Amino acid sequence: MLNSGIEVLFEGSNFARLLGGLLVTIEISFISIVIGTLLGIVMGLLRTLDSRIVKTLLRLYLEMFRIIPILVWLYVVYFGFTPLLDFEVSGEVTAIFVFSLWGAAEIGDIVRGALQSLPKHQVESAQALGLSKAQIYRYILIPQAIRRMLPGTINLATRMIKTTSLVVLIGVIEVVKIGQQIIEVGVINAPTASFWVYGFIFILYFIVCYPLSKLSKVFERRMQN
Repeated sequence: MLNSGIEVLFEGSNFARLLGGLLVTIEISFISIVIGTLLGIVMGLLRTLDSRIVKTLLRLYLEMFRIIPILVWLYVVYFGFTPLLDFEVSGEVTAIFVFSLWGAAEIGDIVRGALQSLPKHQVESAQALGLSKAQIYRYILIPQAIRRMLPGTINLATRMIKTTSLVVLIGVIEVVKIGQQIIEVGVINAPTASFWVYGFIFILYFIVCYPLSKLSKVFERRMQN
């Protein structure tokens, strides 16, 4: 007998499975943003140096991630590099690797912009006081840059969470993949199962991403004030 479709969410362990899949999505995004932030800060600092070669290489690195879709990167690493190097890795590790490199590229640009937006007279005043270049970065530039990069970093985290839906294509069992599995079974008794399952996934993404979006706007307003 056919049912309304919403029952499929609560049959067996479907509800818990979807929440578990969401946890995988969040874990991939969180680990990637942490690694990407650490690497991005270093890259951002390097992009403020006077070396034209370093600036050009890091700019090229950034453009590679902005021009080439993340899905292509996932395919290249998972189906290309790992077999070529005879080194087997899981889809989760591949996703974290690609997302971390993407995060490093984007955050590096955010850090560069934050550092270059600071008033130059602060550096000149610090130099007049006898501070070394390392001390200027440590005590003056980096603390201010971190506050300025927070909105952009939070926005990037939101984008990562949404983009993790692509990792299903390299075999990662996250929330979208679990939703597909539930639909394949549930659609037999409920033709509208896909509506309820994907609708619930929509709500899960909204619950996770909306607070981050609001938090980013709060930091932006504080910076403007």
